[in-house]
Amino acid sequence: MDEPAGPRALEALATEDRRFPPPAGFADRAVVSDPGIYDRAERDLEGFWAEQARTLQWRKPFTKVLEWDLPYAKWFADGELNVAENCLDRHVLAGHGDRVAFHWEGEPGDSRRITYRELQDLTNRCANALKALGVRTGDRVAIYLPMIPELPAAMLACARIGAPFTVVFAGFSAEALASRIDDSEAKLLITADGGYRKGGIVPLKKNADDAAARARTIEHLLVVRRTKQAVPWTEGRDVWWHELVDAQSPECPAESLPAEHMLYLLYTSGTTATPKGIVHTTGGYLTGVATTHRTIFDLRAGDVYWCAADIGWVTGHSYIVFGPLANGATSVLYEGTPDFPDKDRWWQVIEKYKVSILYCAPTAIRTFMKWGAEHVAKHDLGSLRLLGSVGEPINPEAWLWYRKTIGGGRCPIVDTWWMTETGMILITPLPGLVTTKPGSATFPFPGVKVDVVDESGASVPLGGAGYLVIERPWPAMLRGIYKDDRRYRETYWSRFPGRFFAGDGAKRDAEGYLWLMGRVDDVMKISGHRISTTEVESALVSHPRVAEAAVIGREDLITGQAIFAFVTLRSGNEGSAALSLELREHVARSIGAIARPKTIMFTPDLPKTRSGKIMRRLLRDIANGVALGDTTTLADASVVEMIRSASGSGSED
Repeated sequence: MDEPAGPRALEALATEDRRFPPPAGFADRAVVSDPGIYDRAERDLEGFWAEQARTLQWRKPFTKVLEWDLPYAKWFADGELNVAENCLDRHVLAGHGDRVAFHWEGEPGDSRRITYRELQDLTNRCANALKALGVRTGDRVAIYLPMIPELPAAMLACARIGAPFTVVFAGFSAEALASRIDDSEAKLLITADGGYRKGGIVPLKKNADDAAARARTIEHLLVVRRTKQAVPWTEGRDVWWHELVDAQSPECPAESLPAEHMLYLLYTSGTTATPKGIVHTTGGYLTGVATTHRTIFDLRAGDVYWCAADIGWVTGHSYIVFGPLANGATSVLYEGTPDFPDKDRWWQVIEKYKVSILYCAPTAIRTFMKWGAEHVAKHDLGSLRLLGSVGEPINPEAWLWYRKTIGGGRCPIVDTWWMTETGMILITPLPGLVTTKPGSATFPFPGVKVDVVDESGASVPLGGAGYLVIERPWPAMLRGIYKDDRRYRETYWSRFPGRFFAGDGAKRDAEGYLWLMGRVDDVMKISGHRISTTEVESALVSHPRVAEAAVIGREDLITGQAIFAFVTLRSGNEGSAALSLELREHVARSIGAIARPKTIMFTPDLPKTRSGKIMRRLLRDIANGVALGDTTTLADASVVEMIRSASGSGSED
């Protein structure tokens, strides 16, 4: 058979033929049931997005839709609006003030029911408190809070007065917080005395104090009382939330802001020591997240929606706070972890609040597989009607387990691809229209255009694999890296000129379905073949005794790199030399002998960030016997030491 034309970027090894059309009756009631939406968006891109933007409330209507000066876009640039007004005021004015905005569930079991009117009141009081502390339109604010209602209120308060904010994940260290404060030049830090995690208390105030001591620009700390423990206090600088915010007026006029006004900065780690401040603005971003949230999650009256991410990540910004609130949705906001006080906590929450839409990470799904279906079986999940996946490629076996065990075989799954830089979901099925395949994110969202290209930038044929690029601008796209135009151009636009390249590999099957293959940084080079970690991991997880797997390339004198697999087994199974051999042969049968792991190591867990991403970089360090890199973002740093101490026991050919 002839080789595809052009340099080969990645091998496409796995195949998947199982298909799941929209369930009977689902499409008839779906928010989007007309397949013509794709053609309409393609024929008139600007008209399509203008129509979506006009579902929002504008202070000054826009007349221009898109201005594209590569690599910078402006959307609705001559229009003005306010994000907080769109997320709160217009729903209250429409008579929905008593609708629940958030069912909040604290880790210790405390809970609150916050209506749109109550959230508006809290937001306005916070906005007035920010003004009292000297924050003005254009000033930056850093937010370092646990998953409590004051977090979305603080974000909305900043948006109300036009103060760009940066939320720093509450699991980050003082050093990471300080670097983000310094880069954004934030003048106020909003934090808490502490947060709860697995029954313990995270010392947020101490971390905030340490960060403020290193940062140059912080004038005040506004501190929420959450855990009520004694904390260090700096008179004149530190202010209690309950003393200042509660005393403010519940009325605060919303600023009329240009559509391109900076809404927030969100920092991602980069290849250098300096974090990248991703800039998101107001009108295009809110249009993108509101549209995708409403259509992809098929949001209907009466739904209870739960995005089980942390607001500290972009998923939380777009699909816990701004998208759902812009759409007037009722959401669950959960403070804790999936396994505290027991491994059925999520299913308890779904049963308690009758959640109908669940959006979570593949890592969580594989963890639940490892723990066993008996924890799910304790609870009635009959309220669920739609499931979503986000964060990394989902392997087919986890997809099928999610559908059967959590969704009862009746719920469509929307597997979504996007990232901090895109701001909104770009590749996904629309659940009333698209027949899904386990593990495939299917097709671009209407109006979004992508391609899969080889090393030279040429489009690969169907059945081929390569680099995922975005061909034209979309409303919620980043507006650059804060204060670093050169880095923005080099990072995203230099590899394939004129096209956005975020660093992910993908393949397209014979029908054009897209399959994400993970970061190209994680590609292994085995005997001249470029093999995706995602495909090998999916093959391992398709074995009935495996819950989760992470593979990396370990240096090898003969093949350049050899595949080293870290494998976590389902509950009740134990690793052995025989099982190791069985798993290697299983991979060879599933996707080919070239992908057979040379080494398999059984481990009870894998190193993950708090957002659920496996840190393959640390596994690579362990496998190659080099000094470990930064571990501060790990959910459980002890996992690394446990794996490293056992790393001599891997089973090899």
